[in-house]
Amino acid sequence: MPFVPLVFIGEEVVTLVARSGPVVKFVLLILLAFSVFSWAIIFAKWRAFRRSGVQSERFLRAFRRSRNFSEMDAISEQFRPSPLVAVFEYGYNEMRNQVSTSGQLLPGGVRAVQRALQIGASEQLSGMERMLGWLATTGSVTPFIGLFGTVWGIMGAFHGLSTAGAASLRSVAPGISEALVATAAGLFVAIPAVVAYNHFLHNLREFGARMDNFNLEFLNLTERNLASAVNTADQLSL
Repeated sequence: MPFVPLVFIGEEVVTLVARSGPVVKFVLLILLAFSVFSWAIIFAKWRAFRRSGVQSERFLRAFRRSRNFSEMDAISEQFRPSPLVAVFEYGYNEMRNQVSTSGQLLPGGVRAVQRALQIGASEQLSGMERMLGWLATTGSVTPFIGLFGTVWGIMGAFHGLSTAGAASLRSVAPGISEALVATAAGLFVAIPAVVAYNHFLHNLREFGARMDNFNLEFLNLTERNLASAVNTADQLSL
């Protein structure tokens, strides 16, 4: 059965860890802490990015169907996990600040709205990037932590060989195999962290491009409303 070799491998690993020295065990404990924290971040970020993606699609469909900004503002709360909601609020609030008492957009108002949209997008991306640095650190540091445990274990194995006076591979092989567990553990922790970091980084680029496109759509709608207000000598439709 396929699980039988895995059981034997697991038993061998447990035996090697139990026989390893205190320094190697301490290294393995550090790697375990890195692994647990990294997997917690991976699951949390995967869920957050998934919800943000779904809600962003829904928000964009609703925004493109809306007739004015106030209508979109009234329903935007239901799409809250989407970062586009916060970007919209930045732009919409700035637009309301740029409207004069006569209902017309102040000079330079479009540029002010554009800056507000850029600030909102930057803050949302910064929030989405939070804790991803830990995955990058885990991917780059843990192999070296595991390598340190291996080097230390091999040093102990050769030191025991020199004191025992038995210069044979059989006498030193158990100590080396126990030490190599630390390197394997370091790679086991690092590889998922690197894969997840690259995946989330790709998602962040997609969200950044989506925010840029939304900013352009927001500005286009602003200018259309502004042109309509000028042609009809009416107030700007928010």
